[in-house]
Amino acid sequence: RGRGAAQGIGAALFERTDVADPATAEALSDTVMREFGRIDHLVNNAAIFHGMRREGIVTVDYDYLDRFLKVNLLGALHMTRAVLPHLGEGAAIVNQSSTAAYQPTGFYGLAKAGINHLTVSLAAELGGRGIRVNAIAPGPTDTEATRSIVPEEYRGAMVQSLALKRMGTPADQAGAVLFLLSDDASWLTGQILAVDGGQVVRL
Repeated sequence: RGRGAAQGIGAALFERTDVADPATAEALSDTVMREFGRIDHLVNNAAIFHGMRREGIVTVDYDYLDRFLKVNLLGALHMTRAVLPHLGEGAAIVNQSSTAAYQPTGFYGLAKAGINHLTVSLAAELGGRGIRVNAIAPGPTDTEATRSIVPEEYRGAMVQSLALKRMGTPADQAGAVLFLLSDDASWLTGQILAVDGGQVVRL
């Protein structure tokens, strides 16, 4: 799937990477530098989600939980640290959180709440170098992965709970990411942008 996506967008490279492993994250960074000569942006969206276990936070298998948090939380830190030596002033990082961070959603929400804290902490640490760090927090988005997690009989009620009565699309999320990477967001850092159709309201 990743290889096909890379082939479909022109000047792109597919490199199989386990973001849970700092060494493979660094290998990816080295490969990008070798092939393209620079790194301007990083989007951390690797995650275990499709087919994710639906278990309680106090009952889920420890080995599964350890692997889950290494990918869904620490993976963003590993990738950031791997590319950091190559990022200059004006670079931007976007992490993928979720509105699950604001709801009682077990170990998935735990990882995403951690992504939020990682985002604001990195923004504070890297701002002096002119590097911006933000995140998007998608709400219910119509993807194959979401369909594997949310049974069809619950989707109608979920949509009706939103201010905008439709599921989000990958294009909705991509637009937000592109904005946060762009110069239009040049004075915006440490922010978690909820792209959720009005699912979560924070005052």
